[in-house]
Amino acid sequence: MVAIIKTGNSIHRIFNYNENKVRVGVAECIGAGNYPIDSDKMSLSMKLNRFLKQIELNENVKRNSVHISLNFHPSESHLSKENLLEIAETYIEKIGFGKQPYLVYQHNDAGHPHIHIVSIKVRPDGSRIDMNNIGRNQSEHARKAIEKEFGLVNAEAQKKQEQYRLNPVSAAKVMYGKSQTKMAIQNVLEAVLNQYRYTSIPELNAVLKQYNVMAERGSENSRVYRHNGLLYRILDAEGNLVGVPIKASLFYNNSTLKSLEGRFRENEAKRIPHKTRIKNAIDMFLTGKKATLQDLIKALEKQGIHVALRQNDTGLIYGITYVDHQTKCVFNGSVLGKQYSAKAIQERCQQKAVPEQKLPPHSAQEPTGFQPQSNAFEAETKAHPKVLQIAATFKEIENILDTLMQTEQTSNYLPYQLKRKRKKRRRRNLNNNQ
Repeated sequence: MVAIIKTGNSIHRIFNYNENKVRVGVAECIGAGNYPIDSDKMSLSMKLNRFLKQIELNENVKRNSVHISLNFHPSESHLSKENLLEIAETYIEKIGFGKQPYLVYQHNDAGHPHIHIVSIKVRPDGSRIDMNNIGRNQSEHARKAIEKEFGLVNAEAQKKQEQYRLNPVSAAKVMYGKSQTKMAIQNVLEAVLNQYRYTSIPELNAVLKQYNVMAERGSENSRVYRHNGLLYRILDAEGNLVGVPIKASLFYNNSTLKSLEGRFRENEAKRIPHKTRIKNAIDMFLTGKKATLQDLIKALEKQGIHVALRQNDTGLIYGITYVDHQTKCVFNGSVLGKQYSAKAIQERCQQKAVPEQKLPPHSAQEPTGFQPQSNAFEAETKAHPKVLQIAATFKEIENILDTLMQTEQTSNYLPYQLKRKRKKRRRRNLNNNQ
C-alpha cells in the first residue's frame, strides 16, 4: 500500500473533485466517519457543511483541508468495500485523525485499486492538527501495520514506479466531453506536479506529453497570456491538440501559472544533485562505440531516462530535454552542459557513426590531397617512388612558405616609435639635471 497525503486551503475543491467523479460514475462515496448519519443518507450540502462548520472554529488555519489517497497493488482488486472502509478507519486512527470528520471515496478510474479520504485539520475544540513530517512518521508506521494486519503487498519490496504507473490519457475517450477531459487531466496532474522537479513550462510539458497532456499559455496576443493564465489540453496519438481546453484555475491542486512559478524556484535547487546520473549515462554509452541518436534514446529509456526532442516543421531538432523517471528530475540539455545540448548530442552521435581519421602532425597545413588516411595509404606510398617525390616537393614548398611567413626576431631590431620615445626621455632628463 502506498499513502499520499496532500493539504489544501479549500475544502470545497477537494470535496467537489471527489463528488464530480461520483456524478459521472467513476467513483463512489462508500463511507463516512464522525458524521451523525450514514453517507448514503446524506445530501451534498450535509456532507460539506459538516466540514465548513468545524473549520470556522479556527479561521487562522489557512491550509485547513486534507486529501489522502491509499493506493493498493493491482493484484488486490479483490478488496471489498467493507475491507476498504476498515483500512481507511485504521489508517485515520493511526495518523491522529480518528476524531475528525472524514469521507471515504472509492475510485475506479485507474489501473490499480485506490481510495480517497477527505478530512480537515481543525479539531472539534478549534485547535490545529500539526502535520509536520506526518508522511514520514505516523503514515509510515500506519502503512506497515496495515500491510501486516490485512495481508497487503509490501510497498517497500516493490518498485513503486512499476506498481502505480500512470497510463497515458486516451484522447478518443475524452475529446468530446469537458467533464471527462477535466478528470483525465486531473489524474495526470496529481501524479506529475508534486513528484517531478521542473523549472519551466517546456520542462513540465516534457513529462505531461508522455501522458497525452500539455500545458499552454496561448499566443502572446491572447487574453489568457496577457492575464498570466494557463490552459491544459489533451493530445492525440500524433501529438495534436484535441478536446476542450481547461483553465488551470478549475483544478484544485494548485496548477495555475502563479503556483507553478513558485515550484520552478524550489525545484531549481532540489534537482542539482541529480544532474550527474544523466550525464554519466550519456557519456558511458557514447564512449568507445558507434551509436546513432536513436540508439542513445533507447539506451537511456532502459535506465528510466526519457529523451524529449523538440523539432520544427521540417524535422530539424533544435532542443532536447531529459526526464529522469527514477530521480523525478527534468533537465533541458543545455542545463547539463554544452556537450549535452541538442546540437552537441547530434554531433557526438554522428562522430561515432563516421570512421575516425588518424591525421599526422601539421595536417591542418598539408594539402588535403596528400593527408595519409590509413596504413594502406602509407603502404601505397612506399610502393610508388613518384608519390614520395611529389610529397617531398610539397614539403619543400611548405618549408619555404614557413620561412617567408615567419616573423623577424632579430635582437637589435627596434621599432621607430620606441626609438623616438627614448630620445625624448633623454632630453627631458637633461633638462631636469640642469
